[in-house]
Amino acid sequence: MGMIEVQYGKDLLRRDSAYEPGTTSVLFVDMQRIWCEPNLDPTHPQDADSYYHRRLRDTVIPNQVRILEAARTAGCNVLHTIIESLTLDGRDRSLDHKLSDMHVPKGSPEGQVIDALKPIDNEIILPKTSSGVFNSTNIDYVLRNLNTRYLIIAGVVTDQCVDMAVRDAADRGYLVTVVADACATYSQERHEGALRAYSGYCWTTDTETVVDRLKGLAAA
Repeated sequence: MGMIEVQYGKDLLRRDSAYEPGTTSVLFVDMQRIWCEPNLDPTHPQDADSYYHRRLRDTVIPNQVRILEAARTAGCNVLHTIIESLTLDGRDRSLDHKLSDMHVPKGSPEGQVIDALKPIDNEIILPKTSSGVFNSTNIDYVLRNLNTRYLIIAGVVTDQCVDMAVRDAADRGYLVTVVADACATYSQERHEGALRAYSGYCWTTDTETVVDRLKGLAAA
């Protein structure tokens, strides 16, 4: 099946349409210490030699750093969503997070974005207590205020919180890019299966392609 084009005002849009200045945002999903540093996650204990942490260390985080630097240079909006309760005791958490015993208290050091991607002034951090950032934050309102049409997504985990962000963003009318080699889950099979499952909601590409496009925005 070929790529379908849709008329949008004077523009023809495709899922892989070229990014435009002033309408492109990058979203990093749950790239926080508790999920990205070995043995901090009580619900999914993983040592440094596990598939997940090797992929994060060797591939995903270096690629995300490249994307982040290119986005900042291009003047794109950068958003980070993190799992973090609004309270210390977590009483505001979703029922699912309570049943899953998932709780990152407000202000917890383990809940902070990892140092490699540390937000700078004017970058937006959205704490959530559900898998879907569009369900438990005001991200849709924020993205529309930022005039976002193109949303680039990278993060963890590919088949859970990234999945929800992709599908929900597409349903709300954003042109979504998923950076496959800037996402991770707990096995290669799960990662590839997730990308196949939501391929109809987004354009799936790689870091090199995204960085090249962002450099083009910067040049423009």
